Amino acid sequence: MSRKILFAVLIFIVVIYLFVSQKPKQSVTSQSSAITQSENIISGKFDKTKFKSDAEWKKILTPAQYNILREQGTEIPFTGALDHETRKGTYVSVGCNTPVFRSEQKYDSGTGWPSFWDPINKDALVLREDGGLGEKRIEVLDKCGGHLGHVFDDGPEPTGKRYCMNSEALKFIPDKKQ
Repeated sequence: MSRKILFAVLIFIVVIYLFVSQKPKQSVTSQSSAITQSENIISGKFDKTKFKSDAEWKKILTPAQYNILREQGTEIPFTGALDHETRKGTYVSVGCNTPVFRSEQKYDSGTGWPSFWDPINKDALVLREDGGLGEKRIEVLDKCGGHLGHVFDDGPEPTGKRYCMNSEALKFIPDKKQ
């Protein structure tokens, strides 16, 4: 088997383990005190004018989007529509409809999720400590508190970062042809 296939199988097993072993999570909105507290925030600020109730989120998001954005879920690797998107354009968060990444910052990490080496600007995201799986990770949130994915220190230069995002949490807007 090739290394890429072995890696994909390993990722698939880890994801299945996460789904089976996790307790049901509260939604991000019902954890509003956790969102508004800055104790775990590493960088960025929420736009509280974009916060919505659980009922409002359920009306505007698909079930898959709600699971990811509001319940910190994840999609199965290599299944996201944006993993292989190569056109020039802007990636916006589905919840806030705000720009978070540009295509020039995207790269193929081989992990099965869209990956970026830097956000569109330093204020586009909120980064928060996340103690998932007993290890410290950095959760990537949009300005309205939606979970987009995580950031890791194994990306390419110039930042060395890998913003590993869920396709369901993003919408791609291609650049207009000139």
